[in-house]
Amino acid sequence: MKLLKDIIYKTGILDISGPTDVGITEVCFDSRKAREGSLFIAVKGTQSDGHAFIEKVIDQGAIAIVCEKFPAEIKDGVTYVRVSDSASALGQVAANYYDSPSEKIKLVGVTGTNGKTTTATLLYQLFRSLGYSVGLLSTVKNQINDQVIPATHTTPDPLQMNALLSAMVEEGCTHCFMEVSSHAVVQKRIFGLVFKGAVFTNITHDHLDYHKTFEEYIKAKKSFFDHLSSEAFALSNLDDKNGSVMLQNTKARKYSYGLQSMTDYKCKLLENSFTGLLLNIDGHEVHCRLIGSFNAYNLTAAYSTAVLLGEEKMKVLTVLSTLNAVEGRFDFVTSSQKVVGVVDYAHTPDALQNVLRTIQDVSLGKGRVITIVGCGGDRDAAKRPLMAKIACELSDRVILTSDNPRSEDPAVIIQQMEKGVPPAETRKTLSIIDRKEAIKTAVALAQPGDIILVAGKGHEKYQEVKGKRSPFDDKQVLNEMLNSTN
Repeated sequence: MKLLKDIIYKTGILDISGPTDVGITEVCFDSRKAREGSLFIAVKGTQSDGHAFIEKVIDQGAIAIVCEKFPAEIKDGVTYVRVSDSASALGQVAANYYDSPSEKIKLVGVTGTNGKTTTATLLYQLFRSLGYSVGLLSTVKNQINDQVIPATHTTPDPLQMNALLSAMVEEGCTHCFMEVSSHAVVQKRIFGLVFKGAVFTNITHDHLDYHKTFEEYIKAKKSFFDHLSSEAFALSNLDDKNGSVMLQNTKARKYSYGLQSMTDYKCKLLENSFTGLLLNIDGHEVHCRLIGSFNAYNLTAAYSTAVLLGEEKMKVLTVLSTLNAVEGRFDFVTSSQKVVGVVDYAHTPDALQNVLRTIQDVSLGKGRVITIVGCGGDRDAAKRPLMAKIACELSDRVILTSDNPRSEDPAVIIQQMEKGVPPAETRKTLSIIDRKEAIKTAVALAQPGDIILVAGKGHEKYQEVKGKRSPFDDKQVLNEMLNSTN
């Protein structure tokens, strides 16, 4: 149990009604979780306003409220704390409640449209191989050393995040690598965390359903760097046209990496094949198991980060050569028929283009490319025709299908994708709503030497239709289909 006065430290307090030396048993911002002795933070969310539930949580036993506006009725026995911004206050309260775990660990955040998961996971694997106790917070999973904790969001809420960081500290972790989404920045989920460093991968068309404009999306990413301290480092990919923007105004020490620009950490792509990448990083040749130029960027980002964290260059390069791809990122499936399957999380136009160009590069045009792609429902609809257009331009056959339609009609989503199909490409394009049937059809069309790309869901083990999640694993289905035809 902690005293309220210690928990609300540095939360931007404007006014207080009631005592602050009361003991708090737990902190929550979800009214359903309020219990006897709780502190409730009333946050204005996208779906509801926590201020509307203040009376309810008091009836459930909450004895302290953090809010932006005092309710009309001030009840005896309850302490009210008025702050300028409840979302920021929640982040700071979470940090205070768990004794500021981010100050006791080297926390590095990775942000960008593509490459966040791979870069953060490569860093986790790298530092584990170097002998450290390490934590990971990612889209695919959260980890404390070898303990796996399922992930529900790219970036957890402040209470979950600080609880996980606290557990990492308890387990002796010295480093934690985490994905930082643009949503998390705007919603101030990372407020109160102390970062040792930040990494920018790239920024392309995505999440405009939430940010509305590309400028706002860039601004959200940049805000992460703007709030770094002078003791942190900021590492950016200067080959991205917005890479230098991320470094503007930050107090952190500025560093850069890239394959084409003049940068602090330089990589040259020497070979790209199905056996992996041959890279020259900082003047040293290294063969890595990952495939594709986009992974050359991810590997260089991981290398640069490790060096900035004080690791010896040759040790880092040696370990990089042993690391494996992240689940659902250019994930291979093979069959005795010599048809290659690739499962990838590519769910943005840029990511799909990268994967398809990589397939063309490594296949050397020896087989046809059959692409299965869909677009998620309740997400940025503007990218749907772009995804179809890119798939058609870089594939020999295309099957448009369902991804996670969520609350939307999958047929309508596919119709929107079809608008991006160039007239000359309609003959090579099929639309099949059922994702399993789409994969089955692609396998039936494939001939020896062909490559089937199943894009969009990657590591996900479910499909969400009309709000209901059902088991669905792209890699498992593709593997079964490929090998049932032997």
